[in-house]
Amino acid sequence: MPPLSTAQWALAVAGALGMGISKAGFPGMSLVHVVVFAFIFGARSSTGIILPMLVASDILAVSAFRQHAQWTYIRRMLPATIVGVLLGFALMGRLDEALFSPLIGTIVLLLIAMQLVRMARPGLFADVPHSRAFAWAMGLLAGVTTMLANAAGPIFVLYALAVSLPKYELVGTGAWFFLIVNLAKVPLSVALGLIGPQTLTLNLVLLPVVFTGIAIGRWLTHRVPQRLFDGLLLAFAAVAALRLVGAW
Repeated sequence: MPPLSTAQWALAVAGALGMGISKAGFPGMSLVHVVVFAFIFGARSSTGIILPMLVASDILAVSAFRQHAQWTYIRRMLPATIVGVLLGFALMGRLDEALFSPLIGTIVLLLIAMQLVRMARPGLFADVPHSRAFAWAMGLLAGVTTMLANAAGPIFVLYALAVSLPKYELVGTGAWFFLIVNLAKVPLSVALGLIGPQTLTLNLVLLPVVFTGIAIGRWLTHRVPQRLFDGLLLAFAAVAALRLVGAW
């Protein structure tokens, strides 16, 4: 297991807790644990540490919210997402690690700006969110970002909000979508040397914390109103994206 200081363990526990909460209804929080683990282990190496925990939490989220999944939207995004994952895999060996975080943060901020414009003027993009081109563009972007930094949560959220998925359908659809995508990423991460005995040992230690976060997130989704829910998702995504681009 990687040697960690007390402060790093505290951050790792906080990141694992946030990961669980994001999987149970607050996908916009997903960049929080991306930032935390990237800070501790480095942007590239952290992707292999995070991925097995994501798969485990995806399985639990699917068991809790599977009845709410809308497979129409999964089928629309999934082919382009898999293409994006393969592109991200190709880029992993070529991009300088210092470029990872600013790139992902910039993309997410642009998407948040687009969503805010759409919320302010609903008719402006009336025909865009349900088009095949929009689904493919978002799927491709999600695939690249999830491979490079496990940072596709806010992208999926923005797509789901754009097509007006209610919060339970958003959570159930996202659970299945990311379980499929994250399982597809595992052999690629192993091939890159990002998953090994040390990282898996750390995963086993942190998994109970992730599952605790899922329980907290599930409790919150039943008590947070839809409008507040949407606003929180965008706010979490914006804060994390600003941190990724180095705003502070």
